[in-house]
Amino acid sequence: MFQRNFVMVVIGQIISLFGNAVLRFALPLFLLSETGSAALFGIVSACAFIPMIVLEPVGGIFADRVNKRNIMVVLDFSTAILVVLILFLLGKMDVVALIFMALFILYGIQGAYQPAVQASIPALLSNEHIMQGNAVINLVSSFSGLIGPVIGGTLFSFFGIATILYISLVCFLLSAAMEMFIQIPFEKKERQGNFFAIGLADLRESFIYMKHEQPVIMQFSLAVAAINMILSALMIIGLPVIVTQLLAFDSETANRLYGYAEGVMAVGSLCGGMGAGMFAGRMKPEKGYLLLFYDAFTLIPIGCARILPVPATVSYVVIMISCFFMMFLATLFSIQIMSYLQMIVPEHLIGKVISCAMCIGMCATPIGQAIYGVLFEVLKEKVSGLFFIVTVIVVLLALAMKKHFARLAELFAERKNVITEKMC
Repeated sequence: MFQRNFVMVVIGQIISLFGNAVLRFALPLFLLSETGSAALFGIVSACAFIPMIVLEPVGGIFADRVNKRNIMVVLDFSTAILVVLILFLLGKMDVVALIFMALFILYGIQGAYQPAVQASIPALLSNEHIMQGNAVINLVSSFSGLIGPVIGGTLFSFFGIATILYISLVCFLLSAAMEMFIQIPFEKKERQGNFFAIGLADLRESFIYMKHEQPVIMQFSLAVAAINMILSALMIIGLPVIVTQLLAFDSETANRLYGYAEGVMAVGSLCGGMGAGMFAGRMKPEKGYLLLFYDAFTLIPIGCARILPVPATVSYVVIMISCFFMMFLATLFSIQIMSYLQMIVPEHLIGKVISCAMCIGMCATPIGQAIYGVLFEVLKEKVSGLFFIVTVIVVLLALAMKKHFARLAELFAERKNVITEKMC
């Protein structure tokens, strides 16, 4: 599995995602610390998420029609240019407008970037190594998410936002320079008409495939959208607000502790990725819904920590332990779904279909972020009830997805049989 080009993709991801993790951690935290408004934090975060959703399918179209290496290189250089602009404008324009603009563009670039990475895995690895490949990419993302917020939180509390920007700038430039030497198999498709018309045709083909030929993909996408709106958005908005505003820590300590919290979640994701890679052969598609079912119960200790009269340090430790197990199970869940979808989708549709599925899965997240931003602003100390309500909803969603996982298992078995017959 570890041939040269895949290893270079992995190294490029390590560098790029570290810079991205530091930047995406520090910018919203900078906004929250400057304004102190949970509602504004939630609304800006939600709006910044929109271009990622819109550009996800566009990135998928490019991933199927343009050399994936070139996409990675161009987008990393573009992110470096964005960081330079932020450095230039910092202190010269309104902080809310600047952070909104920066996050808006950053998330848009990330939305176009990820389909190229996901589509490159089947191009570089054989089918039996796809789940391990996804696990490695996820491990890289988790490792970057581990050290990025921890280092970012520490540097931000001591040196401010400018130091974070310079570090991320170096990361994006190094990643882009290294990615120029990656070779990913690519067969150029003949263009028939302008790119806009081609893009619409590709999107139409993808959604027709998802709706009529493999409706289970559409069903999974809608289910993931509900999970992201209800569960993921809760943690995206709730964790920084709880740690930096609701727990009794001073501002400098709270910023560091939030960085450590993100690091703990990344460790959970890292362990989940390792588990997916080690036990790929033992993971059964029809049992995937149980991962989400168990994941729902990790919210209960967080709600209890906000109700019970315990010291802030105890509440913080309980929240961190819950976040670790939440991310461990969520990572296993997401890797399993992504790997099986990559295996059942035809190679010429992988980039488009996967990006469209991811787009649908993320489209409800901004709605959840905006709603939770307002709820945390209004409820303040009474937010614990949200965690218990969300637990019940996610349990019901997991049980509803049981039949979809059973269908996914059937399709995966059929695909394995086809591959075996071809090899024979």
